[in-house]
Amino acid sequence: MGCSFACAYCYASFMGRFCGESIESWGRYLSVKVNAVEVFRRDLGRLSAKRRDATILLSSVTDAWQGPEKKYRLTRGVLETLREDRYPGTVAMLTKSPLVLRDLDVIAALARKEVGVTITATDDAIGRFLEVQAPSAADRLRTLAELNAAGIPTYAFVGPLLPHYRHRRDLLDELFRRIRDTGTRALFVEHLNTSPHIQQRLQPLLARTEPEVRAVYRTARQADHRRALSGMVMDLVGKYGFEIRLGGVIDHQADRNRAAAP
Repeated sequence: MGCSFACAYCYASFMGRFCGESIESWGRYLSVKVNAVEVFRRDLGRLSAKRRDATILLSSVTDAWQGPEKKYRLTRGVLETLREDRYPGTVAMLTKSPLVLRDLDVIAALARKEVGVTITATDDAIGRFLEVQAPSAADRLRTLAELNAAGIPTYAFVGPLLPHYRHRRDLLDELFRRIRDTGTRALFVEHLNTSPHIQQRLQPLLARTEPEVRAVYRTARQADHRRALSGMVMDLVGKYGFEIRLGGVIDHQADRNRAAAP
């Protein structure tokens, strides 16, 4: 529980309420599930025959290849269990870490697999603003390239889609071009999640930036901003020949608004 990458926009910061941590402390705590492989092996053995084609995801509310994985090797243990089990379903992986390359031998042996790498910017200064302790953009792009060179199916996760791209199409174009150059052809793209607990985490960071930056992030909640940014994304998807998963840019705020409508 927790994540040492400390990304300011991470929706998973809500997890702190289950272990007595505040929203603000996200990135400063990590609870290692040292018996994860044992528990996973037991639960995998309990799966019914009709559920053995289910997709297994590593991982959604933390990064499965952050630094402590070098010591604990829990993610590798889970993957080795799936390899030994000859699990027939898809094993989907999503990370920001080049440490995933350590496990190429196990990943390659899985029957059905896919590795995604989250890439939000090619400018590491922007990355350091919001992704305080995460691997650099250059390392993530290199990771995608090496996965593709090894024949592993890949995708890039552009999430969140940073609000300033609406006013800097050149930077968004560069991001999509650099991803294309790694050999990856599939994308998930997601607008910035503007849930209250995420805004609470972003505000102290934004307070230290220029007024222009704060203004851009204020407009990130507006429907016209999101429509314009989504249109830019779809233009670039066509330009670079990507497959965009789920048919378009993911927008949780629009989904919440529709759910709340009478």
